Amino acid sequence: MRVLSERRLAVELGALAGTPRVVAGGNYATPWRALSVLDGTVARYRLFALNAQAGMPDRDGVTFESPFVGPGMRGHGRLRYFPCRLSLVPSLLATALPPDVVLVQTSVPSDGTVSLGTEVNVLPAAIEAARARGGLVIAQLNPRVPYTYGDSVLPCDVIDYAIEAEAPLQALAPRPATEVSAGIASRVAALVGDGATLQLGIGAVPDAVLAGLHDRRGLAVWSEMFSDGVLGLAKTGALDPARPVTASFAFGSADLYAWLDRNQDVRMLRTETVNDPARIARRPRMVSVNSALQVDLLAQANATWAGGRIHSGFGGQTDFVVGALHSAGGLAVIALPSWHPKADVSTVVPRLDGPVTSFQHSFIVSEQGTAVIWGHDASGQAEQIISQVAHPSVREELRQAGRDLGLGV
Repeated sequence: MRVLSERRLAVELGALAGTPRVVAGGNYATPWRALSVLDGTVARYRLFALNAQAGMPDRDGVTFESPFVGPGMRGHGRLRYFPCRLSLVPSLLATALPPDVVLVQTSVPSDGTVSLGTEVNVLPAAIEAARARGGLVIAQLNPRVPYTYGDSVLPCDVIDYAIEAEAPLQALAPRPATEVSAGIASRVAALVGDGATLQLGIGAVPDAVLAGLHDRRGLAVWSEMFSDGVLGLAKTGALDPARPVTASFAFGSADLYAWLDRNQDVRMLRTETVNDPARIARRPRMVSVNSALQVDLLAQANATWAGGRIHSGFGGQTDFVVGALHSAGGLAVIALPSWHPKADVSTVVPRLDGPVTSFQHSFIVSEQGTAVIWGHDASGQAEQIISQVAHPSVREELRQAGRDLGLGV
């Protein structure tokens, strides 16, 4: 690893030929300074990132690529969306979309290594794919990045060039639970017993669910992502000390990042490990909790499309739903409000407006109630969804639609 000035890095990047594919850390760990140097040097390139946040270079010559679209790429005409389960994105990078450059944000070096810190995800696979074809791996060394263990640890010699750029990590602003999200969370928490393994996302509902589990014991976390709710479980003794918290990325408060730093009870692993449905299925009593934009009377969930356009992507939802259903004592839960507050429409519809993200869940939960899906026939599932999940104002309309679909509701 050669530590360069930004000016010298620009010279090295100026030697890139053609239209290179650049894989950059996404979510909340984008190496903004390194990306800025590249964007100011390379006229045309393809920018691949997961859940890209606002601030991505947006100009002629930059083509966006992603299997999970974030706000920094959403709605752009130059976006190439690649439908793909998150567990298979590493394979996508190794075959169809090989990178020429990988940009990562890391900790400062320690004993000949750096750590990817809060964001591992598909980056190890991207680094391997780039090195296999003689591409460049560039690190932004940031002393604010916590040193985490697992697949996040990289030997310095896998990195070609690095720049030093101290910058605070983006922190998650507290989002107090609303009456609706608190109602959803309490119903989901009631489904979780001692000794369960948890997968939840980031946001008011997941954190409220975890806050409702502080009296549980022997819990484990095997999740694509986690936030401060897991820190709360650790502080209250709800976690099994024999099972490390396992995830691919984390996003939360400064307290969370301090807790992560050199914490042997946390393992940050690559996506193809954490999101492998077979590995998920081996977790005891795996409880997978995911959200959706819509559910329909056939118990299908859409978490991908909104208004006839791509909104995000499959992400890890399909991986964890399948894995949880095959876990001994496992549950796959979809949690969503019964009414979409911005669009002012029901989130329960007769048939989905967009593609199906996941199906065959154990439960669907809203602030109205909990629909038991597993073990019911199609008509029973539809009735559960109407009476327990849907907003009361649309239940009769949904029953008529169900009858039109041949469902006895």
